[in-house]
This record gives sequence, C-alpha cells and structure tokens, in this order.
Amino acid sequence: MSQYIMRLDDASEYMDVEKWQRMEDLLDKYHIKPIVGVIPNNQDPDMVGVYPKDEQFWEKVQRWKEKGWTIALHGYTHVFETKEGGLNPVNDRSEFAGVPLERQKEKIRAGVRILREHGIEPEIFFAPAHTFDENTLIALKEESDIRIISDTIANDVYFENGFYFIPQQSGRVRKLPFRMVTFCYHPNIMSRQLFDETDYFIKTNRSEFVEASYKDYLKTRKINIVDRILKKIYFLKHKNSWGK
Repeated sequence: MSQYIMRLDDASEYMDVEKWQRMEDLLDKYHIKPIVGVIPNNQDPDMVGVYPKDEQFWEKVQRWKEKGWTIALHGYTHVFETKEGGLNPVNDRSEFAGVPLERQKEKIRAGVRILREHGIEPEIFFAPAHTFDENTLIALKEESDIRIISDTIANDVYFENGFYFIPQQSGRVRKLPFRMVTFCYHPNIMSRQLFDETDYFIKTNRSEFVEASYKDYLKTRKINIVDRILKKIYFLKHKNSWGK
C-alpha cells in the first residue's frame, strides 16, 4: 500500500490568499498536515507582479507551524538563473543548479536567516522547479542544519550523501505504484476543478495519507537499481511537465 504526503509550493508574502485559504480549509477538514515550501525573499515577477503583498503572511506561517505543518525552505528568491536541470532534471531552469557554490551558499544562508527571524527553523529543502545540484547539497550542509530534501524520483525514502530524500512524483493526487508518494501542489494556480478532484481523492483515500510526522518515515535505505530505473524513465517522460 502506498503512503501519501501533501506538499504545497510557493508560499510567500505574494500569493493568492483566497486559494491558499481554500487549500488550508481542505486539509484541515481531513486533518492532513502538509509540507509547505516558503520562499523567504520572493522576487519572482510571476507572483510579485500579480498578487498584492499579504501583510499577515508570517502570522499565517506561525499558525501553520502551530498546527503541525512542516515549513520548508523553498529556494531564496524563486528567480531562475540558469537553464540547468542538475540532479533532478524535471525542468531545464533553476535558481540553484549550475550556480557557483559561493552564490548558492549565500542564498541558503540568507534564506535560513529570514525564516529564523520569523521563528521558523527549516528542516526540509526543495528548490524552485525541483532543480538543484551537488553544490546545493554542499551549501545546505555548510550553511544550515537541513538534511532532508523533498524531491527526486524513487519508490521510497532513501538516504544518500548525508541527506534523506523524500521522493516527489506527482503534481496532483492519483494512484501510483510507489511505497511513498509526495503530491506537489501550487495553490496559487489551482483551478476549481483541481480543488474538487483533490477533495474527492483525499476523502476516498484518507487512510493512505500519513498520520504522523514525516520524520517517522525517514529511512537509511540506500537507493537501488529499481529506483534508478524509475528515475530514468520518469525524467524521459515528464521533463518540463510541472511548471515551477
């Protein structure tokens, strides 16, 4: 049986407040505690130029934390600097992959500092567009206490190069033949139909969503040949399919 995790991307001072509230209400209805990716210093014109600044944003992040939601570091500015795919080439653009190590360290250091200033100690990282490289891992080790990545393709959680990797395989809820599945949602751009489909899927599959902290599912399992085959097939079929 699969176990499901909900992940929400692109929380920041510039977001669609109504859609995020709808997602929060939906998850609260089923007592699901997601991983939420916060952009510390959002400069992405697709959001900053579209949504008014939410003056209550950091209060909301505190509310999520108090409810048991896991707050993750989701990049720094969410602005793409390269056309690289790195270790997880789902897309050919990145804020991190292909960026010099010192610049990546600056981003991680600054992002962590902002979250800490608001009382948040991030334990998970995932990059905009899902793309990062070996230098990103070095930067995380040297500039933070983060040792968990939500991304890459695998059948289950695995441990490699000093990091736990929680696989992230789909941009919407659906049945998949993996032991651990993370569904990645972007509430800012969700349609009414997608909200309804998500609600129905959770309602009919509630028992498969993780009940406890994600930490209870961390494993020191090594990546195996099955995982490597899944990665290769997935990247060939799904590159550029998710958006940011």
